[in-house]
Amino acid sequence: MKFDSIDLLIIDELARDSRLSMRELGKIINLSPPSVTERVRKLENEGIITGYTIGIDRKKLGFGLECIMEITVRNGDYKKLKTFVQNHPRVLGCWRTAGQACYFVKLCAASLEEIQDFVDSIASYASPLTHIIFSEVNNLTSTKQQLTK
Repeated sequence: MKFDSIDLLIIDELARDSRLSMRELGKIINLSPPSVTERVRKLENEGIITGYTIGIDRKKLGFGLECIMEITVRNGDYKKLKTFVQNHPRVLGCWRTAGQACYFVKLCAASLEEIQDFVDSIASYASPLTHIIFSEVNNLTSTKQQLTK
């Protein structure tokens, strides 16, 4: 499928608010609702749009701390770490990487003790380097700008 600037605008707008109706989206990008609907369906069918999600204010739920951990696995225990991370309720994301660390893990927690418990749980087979997140820098460029660079 070929993509044009209209497709990228649709993606940008849905990334900002996935609850937009086709009518509202059409008004924003200056296209008729049927045209927008057709384009969105094509983007979904091609696997470009893979799902719709919600934003969550974790602080209001009591999980005001977030951190990113660089984790280096010892003795090739990758499977053990992967299983632990997949089953941990506070893990927001995990990425296998090249470089000094084997994985990057993003974790939310209610307290420093929760982060410490996570570290203690993996200490026998992995070495984490923990970075506490103070704030998030919002997306500074749109999809269109990223893809046209």
